[in-house]
Amino acid sequence: MVLVHGTPAWSYLWREVVPLLAREHTVHVWDLLGFGDSRPDPDAEPSIAQQARTLVELTEHWGLDSPSLVGHDVGGGTVLRAHLIEQLPVHRLALLDAAVLGPWNTPFTEHQQRHADAYRTMPPDVFGDLIAARLRTATHHPMSHDVAHAYLAPWAGAAGQQRWIDQVTAVSFEDTREVVDRLDKITAPTLVLWGEQDLWLDPTTSDRLTAAIPGARQATVPGAGHFVAEDNPHDTADTLLHFLS
Repeated sequence: MVLVHGTPAWSYLWREVVPLLAREHTVHVWDLLGFGDSRPDPDAEPSIAQQARTLVELTEHWGLDSPSLVGHDVGGGTVLRAHLIEQLPVHRLALLDAAVLGPWNTPFTEHQQRHADAYRTMPPDVFGDLIAARLRTATHHPMSHDVAHAYLAPWAGAAGQQRWIDQVTAVSFEDTREVVDRLDKITAPTLVLWGEQDLWLDPTTSDRLTAAIPGARQATVPGAGHFVAEDNPHDTADTLLHFLS
C-alpha cells in the first residue's frame, strides 16, 4: 500500500501507523513535492495534479501493480486524481479527512491565497508563530513540543516560509473538480475515514463523499481531529487493516 499525506504535514504523519500496517502489508510512504524533505525543481508547481503524476511515477519506480492507496487531506485528492485521471490501477482506496468535495480550502488557506505577497514578505519569526498556532488546531489532543517541532521544521526560516506559500497558492479545487465528476466511476472498494473532531474539514463531508462513491464504506475515528493518524494512530491502523484484509 502507499500512504499519501496532506497539507501541511509530511510523511512523519504516518510514523506510528506504518509499523502496525507493516505487520501484514508492504507499506510505502513519500513526501509530497515541496513537503518534508522533498524539494521540487524550480519550475515544478506542487499542485494536486502534479502530485498525482508524481505518485504514478513512484508506483512505477517501486514496481507496484494495482496498489492500495491511502490519502489524507489533499493526499485524498491526489490518490483519486492518480486513479481517475492518470488511470493508475488500484486494489483499494482509503480516503482520510480527504480534500475532494469542494469547496475544501479552509478560511485560513483562502486568506493566504488572496494575500500571498503579504505572507511571503512577513518576517519569518512572525510567520513561524502564525503557522504554529494554526497547526495546533489540526489535532484534537494537544501535540507535544517535539511533535509540533517535527511538523513545523520543514517550514522553518525564510526558505520554509516560501515553500509553505508555494504549496498554498498551488492547491486548488480545480484539480479535484474533474475527480468529483468521476466519483461514480470508482469500482475499487473504498473506505471514507474521518476524525470525529475534525475542525478543518467538517465531518459531515464524510457523509457526502461516501454517498458519491458507489459501495463506499464509512468509518469514524473517535477522539481524532483533522490529523487523524496523529491523534489516534491505533484506531486508524486497525480500521485500515480491517478494510484491507
